[in-house]
Amino acid sequence: MRNNITGGVVAVVAVVVLFVAYLSLFTVYQTRQALVVRLGDPIRTITDPGLHAKVPFIDTVIYVDNRILDLENSSQEVICSDQKRLVVDAFARYRIRDPLLFYQTVSTIEGANSRLSTLLNAALRRVLGEATLTHVVRDDRAALMLRVKEQLNREAQAFGIEVVDVRIRRADLPEQNSQAVYQRMQTERQREAAEFRAQGSQKSQEIRARADRDVTVLVAEATSRAEQTRGEGDAERNRIFAEAYGKDPGFFAFYRSMQAYETGLRANDTRLVLRPDSDFFKYFGDPSGKGLPTTSQSPASPQEGQNAGQNAAGEKKAGEKAAEKAAEK
Repeated sequence: MRNNITGGVVAVVAVVVLFVAYLSLFTVYQTRQALVVRLGDPIRTITDPGLHAKVPFIDTVIYVDNRILDLENSSQEVICSDQKRLVVDAFARYRIRDPLLFYQTVSTIEGANSRLSTLLNAALRRVLGEATLTHVVRDDRAALMLRVKEQLNREAQAFGIEVVDVRIRRADLPEQNSQAVYQRMQTERQREAAEFRAQGSQKSQEIRARADRDVTVLVAEATSRAEQTRGEGDAERNRIFAEAYGKDPGFFAFYRSMQAYETGLRANDTRLVLRPDSDFFKYFGDPSGKGLPTTSQSPASPQEGQNAGQNAAGEKKAGEKAAEKAAEK
């Protein structure tokens, strides 16, 4: 009986010892820091990961994040040194370096974010208020962010916080200013487009005038060459005709008369008013072309022969003209 009681007491003592040992030990992970508080009074800061001991029922362990934390800041309007307004959307990254100071000043991550947001807004206004719009948007953005980070980090040291980085996500003009800028940009682009169109139209007219001038010159040169070639052809034709006429005047006269008959006497109701014994029809009565016989007539005097020859030549020319007119019709 006594052995059973002794065994039960030992078991109870062992359980109590294990329970007290369990409450006396705690683990600190690599992503955390620990602050040991005894009856509300911080007594120890633990930054090394591993297994650590505390006084049970008296000490309390407060864990603090050891990672880089995010601070998302709401957009705010900033006035630059050139009196231009900007809506700035910035964010920051920070780490807790002194858990005790952090616990004593802001206690929690939410409290730290609230205090840092106020400090970040103030730093942005101070730094960006000394710069122009062009410097913020384009030229010195990285240098300005470095200045904001340095100021914010200096002020955050009072909370046991180290600021790692500060960045501007967006820096835009206010809505009303944006509309005015867009309209001004649109007007500027329209003016440039109109200027380009005018320059293009002027260039087009110059090219068209140059082309018309070149066409006129080319047409004039071509016409001159055509007239020259045509004159040379006419001269060559007349030379050939003259040469052919000089070789055999009789045959040439006969050939010309045949062409006149073919041209003037067509089967389209051609009418000629000529004397039957005219020189135009001399090859009808005599193939040799010496004219119609004149046996019934008395010999003519030299003056009459000359007049008859002139009349025959005139009638021949009249017949050729009539044949040419009929051919034209």
